[in-house]
Amino acid sequence: MENLYYLLAILQIAAGLYLLWQGLQWLVYVRRRLKTDPGFFAPRTAVICPCRGMEPGLEANLVSLCEFNHQNYGVFFVLASESDPAYSIVKRVAASSRVKATIVIAGKPQNCSEKVNNLRTAVEQLPPEFEVLVFTDSDGRPGKSWLHHMVAPLTDSRIGAITTMRWFIPNRSDLPTALLAAWNASVVTMLGDHDKNFCWGGGTAIRRKLFEEIGMLDVWQYSFSDDYSLTAAVEKTGRGIVFLPECLVPSYAQSDLTGLLEFTNRQVIITRVYRHQMWAMAFGTHSLYCLTAVLGLYLALSLTLASRPAFQIMSLLILPFLLAAIRGAVRVIGVTEALPPLRTQIMAQSWIYIVLAMGVPFLYLWNFFSSFGRRIRWRGIDYELISPEQTRVLTP
Repeated sequence: MENLYYLLAILQIAAGLYLLWQGLQWLVYVRRRLKTDPGFFAPRTAVICPCRGMEPGLEANLVSLCEFNHQNYGVFFVLASESDPAYSIVKRVAASSRVKATIVIAGKPQNCSEKVNNLRTAVEQLPPEFEVLVFTDSDGRPGKSWLHHMVAPLTDSRIGAITTMRWFIPNRSDLPTALLAAWNASVVTMLGDHDKNFCWGGGTAIRRKLFEEIGMLDVWQYSFSDDYSLTAAVEKTGRGIVFLPECLVPSYAQSDLTGLLEFTNRQVIITRVYRHQMWAMAFGTHSLYCLTAVLGLYLALSLTLASRPAFQIMSLLILPFLLAAIRGAVRVIGVTEALPPLRTQIMAQSWIYIVLAMGVPFLYLWNFFSSFGRRIRWRGIDYELISPEQTRVLTP
C-alpha cells in the first residue's frame, strides 16, 4: 500500500505544481490586463439583469447597475411576475435611476429556466438602437467603470464575447459561508489568457448582431443554462471568449449548509450536463487529491501507531496541501490588485481563500457524487435537465 501511496503522491504533487504554474500565469495575465487601456468604443448598450426573490444587499446591487460611468446605456430589470418579492425594490431602484431603467415582466417559463426565459423576453423587447448586450446577475455589485471595460474590447470583431467572474465576499464568518467563498474562488483561475474560457451569466458582453446571427433566442428556448449555452454557440463561430479580470464582480454572500450544498451541487450538475469534459477533468483532479490525502493520513497514523518512521509519508502528505494554499494565496494577490477598493476587506478574510483552499476538493468530491442525477433547484423552482437542449420545469 505504501508503494501505491508514493505513486499517487508523486502524481498529485506533479498536478499541484502544474496548477500552481497555471495560477502564476493567471496572475501575470491579471497584471497585464490591469495595465491595458480599454479604449473608447462605447456603443449603445443594454444591461439586462434578471431578478428573482430577495437576497443580501439586493437594492445596493441593483443601484450599482444604474451608476456606471458609461453614458450610452440603458438598464432592463426582468422578473417573471409583479408578485415577486423583489419587485418593490426593483421598482424603487428603477424610479430613482439616473439612467433609463425599464422593468420587464416575462411570465412563467415553459421549457427553460426562469432566468433564461427572463433574458429571452428582455432581448425580444429591446429597441433596435441597442448594439451591445451585457448580461448581469442581481447578486453582484460591479464598480462604476465596469461597463466601459466590459464593452470597449468588442471594437475587435474577432472577439465573440467578453466575460468575467464573481468573487464572493462573506457577509459573516460562519463555515458554510466561508466554504462557499473558497469553493467559488477556485473557479476564477479557470479563466485566463487561453482558448478555453466560458461565458459567465453574471457578467458577459456580446454584440447584438452576433447574438442574433448565432440564433441565441432559439438556443435558449429549451435551455436551463444561459451561460454554457451561450458559450457553445459562440465557440461554433470560431471566435474567442475573452476574460477580463479587471471586471471581477464582488458578490456579498451568506449561506447555511443547505444553501451551500444546493448551490455547489447545482453548479456541478449543470457543468456535467453542458460541459461534460470539463466536469470529468475536474472530477479526476479532485478525486486524486482527496484519495492521496486520505491514504496518506491512514498510512501516517498506521506507521505512528506501529512505532515505525512516518517522516516520508508525512512530508508527501503535507506538500499537496501546501501547494493548494499557495494557489489560494496567488488568487488573493490577483483579486486584491483587480479590486483595489476592496483590498482591505479581502485581505482581512484571506484565510478563507488560502486555508480553506486545502479542503475545497473534498467539497467538490461531495458535489461530484451528488451530481449523477439531473434534478436541481434554483430559487425555489425545481427543474430536470434532460439534455443541454431540453429542460423540464417541475414546479407548477
